[in-house]
Amino acid sequence: MDIINHSPPESDLPNMGKTANRVLLNAGFYRLEQLIKVTESDILKIHGVGPKAVRILNDALNEKGLSFANKP
Repeated sequence: MDIINHSPPESDLPNMGKTANRVLLNAGFYRLEQLIKVTESDILKIHGVGPKAVRILNDALNEKGLSFANKP
């Protein structure tokens, strides 16, 4: 019998609180680099992610020289 590994991919998201981290992981966001394709307002639409989490994400992105996508 094959053993299936159901552990999620490794994440480099900062600690924003249990809820925000969990819902972002459930939405498929595991790496900061994934966030450059979405806007802040897109992330804020995810239930459980608020302005504080977005500020923390912005700080983490800035440290890596990255940023959220610009609004069209």
